[in-house]
Amino acid sequence: MENSADIGIIGGTGIYDPELFSAKREVKVHTPYGEASDLVTIGEYSGVKAAFVPRHGRGHRIPPHMINNRANIWALQQLGVKRIIAPSAVGSLKEAFKPGDISIPDQFVDFTKNRRHYTFYDGGQVCHVSLADPFCPELRDIAIDKIKKLKYSLHSEGIYICIEGPRFSTRAESRFFRDVIKADIIGMTLVPEVNLAREAEICYLSIATITDYDVWANHPVTSAEIIDTLAKNVEKTKKLIAELVATIPAERNKCTCSKTLEGALV
Repeated sequence: MENSADIGIIGGTGIYDPELFSAKREVKVHTPYGEASDLVTIGEYSGVKAAFVPRHGRGHRIPPHMINNRANIWALQQLGVKRIIAPSAVGSLKEAFKPGDISIPDQFVDFTKNRRHYTFYDGGQVCHVSLADPFCPELRDIAIDKIKKLKYSLHSEGIYICIEGPRFSTRAESRFFRDVIKADIIGMTLVPEVNLAREAEICYLSIATITDYDVWANHPVTSAEIIDTLAKNVEKTKKLIAELVATIPAERNKCTCSKTLEGALV
């Protein structure tokens, strides 16, 4: 199919355009859940077809709590996507997780609220997917190997706490997330994107680029500081994505992401 892709990329803050792909074309995918964040761009890199959608829309116009995650994931699934690479900007809750570092989280804690749509199964049929290990193990292994070879500062494990936003945390909240929850990084966009990818039986990889220390560190964060640090990391993230797209195998033989719904539907 002309409008099809193997890999999906959901571009996070600062990554709005699929610059590394050739033969690009934009398509509008109609979904039962309304419009996706933007038109989906389909292109090729090293012979691999990829579909790109900017999470916040071009120009960063959609706040975290208003992203139509169901439409984004549905659109990618309809295009044939089997793997999703999802870069995002996060704050650090640990001294060792420094601005400019990359985290490949292996767990998350959900502190979002009920403004978001967490499932495709709202009635008629109930679905209880397992998120015990929420990220594709094969994609994590490939990403960790590539980051090490690129000599980027890496945290190969981490707990991502996802908050509602769009405001940043209070100091009390930040210290609670750090000292009680024991989370490592904090962001606003992982949930329910990761939940929905699992329901769609799509492999999902989070690439979290650290932009700042959250306010537990007695340095109030501003959007300007985050954007400045993020801008320095954009090329790094794009290079990593290019390496991943060229490396990820077509067959999914080392994970069970394609079998998520077996035994999950009631």
